[in-house]
Amino acid sequence: MQLNHDVVTTTPRPAATVVMLRQAPELQVFMLKRHADSAVLGGAYVFPGGKVDAADADTPPTLFDQPTNQLHQALGEPELTHGQAAGLYVAALREAFEECGVLLAQPSSADVSQQVRASLAQGQSFAQALQTAGVQLQTHRVQPWTRWITSTMPSLTNKRFDTRFFVTALEAQHTAVHDNVEATESLWINPRKALQDYWDGKLYLAPPQIMSLAHLARHASVQSVLDEAASRPPPAVMSAPHTIEGERMMAYPGDPMHPQPQRLIPGPLRMYFRNQRFEPAGGLDELLQDSATG
Repeated sequence: MQLNHDVVTTTPRPAATVVMLRQAPELQVFMLKRHADSAVLGGAYVFPGGKVDAADADTPPTLFDQPTNQLHQALGEPELTHGQAAGLYVAALREAFEECGVLLAQPSSADVSQQVRASLAQGQSFAQALQTAGVQLQTHRVQPWTRWITSTMPSLTNKRFDTRFFVTALEAQHTAVHDNVEATESLWINPRKALQDYWDGKLYLAPPQIMSLAHLARHASVQSVLDEAASRPPPAVMSAPHTIEGERMMAYPGDPMHPQPQRLIPGPLRMYFRNQRFEPAGGLDELLQDSATG
């Protein structure tokens, strides 16, 4: 894991991520291992997601199962237009389909998914492919959860993103698999186990995934995560990087060295770059503090 030292002043690029959950019987989350040659977080385990395409914001409202003003309101970002807000949902649902084959649409079937994939291969946009298949996106299936904004000194890349994290519960008919292009492996894993494997050097994780897994580990069930997401606007989190005695430290909202005095998410308030990775001073115990065990 290579630490970035460059200051990046470009505007963060909009992106969307889908945190897919299931109860089996414990809470599990789906993660993809990015291709080792990827320009961004190669070899890391991430949640499905990617950049917002220009066409995402132009998706006709008839392809949504909810009015765009409801999507806008749920994101809690009044500065966005309704089209921009809807585009974030489209990006999340498009990436879920492109990266792991999960089409959250109605009607949904293997034949419909195959038809949408064939239309995309022929050069149609995601919206055009949906129209060709005669399906409507199930935006109600994804809940805005958190928002992660890359700081002007990114930790592990020289790019900045403004990523909205959505959560969803997968139903039995949906099978998530990696695409063998952008991702080479995938797994369903309990958040506590993922953090343990990270600590043991079995998984490579970037800070937003570490903090998100620590957040998920506070929940014992999928429904608990969904209930929390529905209960409040998504908190916007941006770390504040500092160098202390030659060591990179990232402070999170609520830490005395962060400009936001109020804690916004559970988990560590500080992460240090040690042993070629980011970790809290209290180690694994701090990541799992107050986590659910049932």
